Order: sequence, then structure tokens, then C-alpha cells
Amino acid sequence: MNKIVKGDKVVVLVGRDKGRQGTVEAVRKDGRLIVKDINIVKKHQKPNPMRGVAGGIVMKEAPIQASNVMVVNPETGKGERIGVRVNADGKRERFFKKSGTAVGK
Repeated sequence: MNKIVKGDKVVVLVGRDKGRQGTVEAVRKDGRLIVKDINIVKKHQKPNPMRGVAGGIVMKEAPIQASNVMVVNPETGKGERIGVRVNADGKRERFFKKSGTAVGK
């Protein structure tokens, strides 16, 4: 079970976007995340008339390492570490280590 999943609200810990919050749009297999409006880069794109793609400079989100973000606890509004435990039903659930509350979707 991944500690960070699609739809989680995260805060960036390091880099030029330090302190900014965003929502995880995708989790890649190599341990990197695509976070909405975080780590924006400019991509110089060639036009492709066969696909109807216009050329120019495109702004897009670049992947960010999962270790550089922390899930935001909605109760406190701050980033907290995530753990995984087995609940009473025998299912695994994510929880905030500081408060002990389950991470809800």
C-alpha cells in the first residue's frame, strides 16, 4: 500500500515550491508524483499538424519525488507522516502518525 495516493492533498517540503500545497494527480511507479500546480516547467513543443497540436512553449507539471512531500492533515492544516496499520476488520488503512486518526478519502 502506497503512503501517498491519487487525490491526497500534500505540502512540498523542499525546492522552489517549498510550503506550497497541491493535490496529487498521478502516482508513478518510479516513486514520483504529479502534483497540480507544483513544479511547473516550460516545454518547447514542436507543432504536429497530423495530431492537431500547435507548437510553442507549453507550461506543464513535472514529476516530484514522493519523499519531498508530506500529506496534509485536514484537522491541523499541516503536513504529517503517514503509517499503515491493520484495523479491526482486518483491512489495511493509512493513518496520521502524530494524531493516530485514519486518512479518509
